[in-house]
Amino acid sequence: MTETANSTRNPAAWWRDAVVYQIYPRAFADADGNAIGDLKGIASRVPYLARLGVDAVWLSPFYPSALADGGYDIDDFRDVDPRIGTLADFDEMVAALHAAGIKVVVDIVPNHSSNRHAWFQAALAAGPGSPERERYIFRDGLGPDRDQPPTDWTCSFGGPAWEPVGDGQFYYHMFAPEQPDWNWDNREVRDEYLKTLRFWADRGVDGFRVDVANSLAKDFSEPLPGSAELAKIPVGPDHPLYDRDELDDIYAEWRALFNTYDPPRFAVGEVWLENRERLARYATDKSLGQVFNFDLLRADFRAGEFRSIVSEHLAIAERAGSTTTWVLSNHDVVRHATRYGLPLTVPGMPFVGQGPTWDRDRQWLLTGGANPVEDTALGLRRALAATAFLMALPGSLYLYNGEELGLREVADIPDDARQDPIFFRSPGFDVGRDGCRVPLPWTPDGPSFGFGPGRANLPQPDWFADYAVSVEDADDASPLNWYRRALAARRRLIAATPAKLEWIDSPADTLHFRRGGWRVFTNFGDAPAPLPAGRVALTTAPLDGGLVPGAATVWMA
Repeated sequence: MTETANSTRNPAAWWRDAVVYQIYPRAFADADGNAIGDLKGIASRVPYLARLGVDAVWLSPFYPSALADGGYDIDDFRDVDPRIGTLADFDEMVAALHAAGIKVVVDIVPNHSSNRHAWFQAALAAGPGSPERERYIFRDGLGPDRDQPPTDWTCSFGGPAWEPVGDGQFYYHMFAPEQPDWNWDNREVRDEYLKTLRFWADRGVDGFRVDVANSLAKDFSEPLPGSAELAKIPVGPDHPLYDRDELDDIYAEWRALFNTYDPPRFAVGEVWLENRERLARYATDKSLGQVFNFDLLRADFRAGEFRSIVSEHLAIAERAGSTTTWVLSNHDVVRHATRYGLPLTVPGMPFVGQGPTWDRDRQWLLTGGANPVEDTALGLRRALAATAFLMALPGSLYLYNGEELGLREVADIPDDARQDPIFFRSPGFDVGRDGCRVPLPWTPDGPSFGFGPGRANLPQPDWFADYAVSVEDADDASPLNWYRRALAARRRLIAATPAKLEWIDSPADTLHFRRGGWRVFTNFGDAPAPLPAGRVALTTAPLDGGLVPGAATVWMA
């Protein structure tokens, strides 16, 4: 069995400092040639994952879906999309991963179903006032003909948040109209999800990533506020849509179910919250147990931002009795090798509201990667430096498939090839997330760079040939081989080092911390910085005598 950090710690606590590798199934490996990645493709790459040195894989949705939102519009929560495989394929994949010492985490999507789900189709057929409609959020339309939506709210993907069904009622969808929201006040809905969680846990799943975990409970009591009034309500117990206290009871039921297994099943919540005190409650042992820390997805490559975020989230995790998570890329954001290759400040950049980092990324995507100009070499140096910094921190590390290759965002996808509903519902404002979901390159040639025997479901750029797994595998200095060495070094650190972190004073634009006998030094600036004394155990860039170059991290033992 491959040696991972799992083999050196309490099996029930494997997740506390695990390296979790996110697989976007449709973009990972295609075994049958239908242009869509599949479960057999994942199973075929288990040796690759084992050699990389990850503790677990997290699978984004692989369920039956019309792909209105990349698989997050789910027709059946207890089956596999036939284009991706079968339940037997799933079982074989889990067995292969477990044989390699790798845990399995699956995406659970509890905020909504697809509009093709059997229960939603039954709700449409049953009509207003029926028990079937009580499973979702239906409301009467306004106006004499009831043809106006109940509110003027917009959904997260752009456009109205209410969809008419033709009988005077509308249903609410936080995301695309193909994703009607569940009514979590309904006992049938709660029981259905408990059944789904048990179904996958019984098939050997070790844990769950909970999509939109802070949005299940909602208050649609009349009168509903208009959008202007809604915008003034702080996110929290009084907000009708986000972070309500009723979530505590929902997740307490989930936790009770998880604890019936030995070891208990793990869960991590996708929660975007500014209120740090309320963030911690999702990470307690009475709730999900862990929560994502997304702040680094919105941070620039600056020492002050990194230190503030690290200190704050370590404190949150300590209050919750959990560990925090460190993540730089996922299926929803611009890959960090590209983010860090864009200038930190762009004169005249409009500020839209999610922060200058996101606004800069949006402008870059809207111009097909032409403006601002990406410095690809600098982006990769910063990406490796940031990753090495995070690898040494207490907590668990989440990697996104392809980042170990140094993959950049694909910006110049033709409009007629795009798939993300954000692009179609936000024309001229947001091109969506397809650029980080392009299928991976495994070889420098072939119709899809080794992704499968045929084409890929999104166009791959020619420069993918230089990032192919087989090319990097043969290059000792490649990002892939650096990741392998770094994750092996991290296992040694985890096995021998207490969780506590101690900051050490360091020059401007640098960060220096100690964990037990290990020290980590990162130069976030451009100019070289003096190397602290100690034996160098890992570096992301060649050292020049006693100097650490800009955008580099050094581990010292």
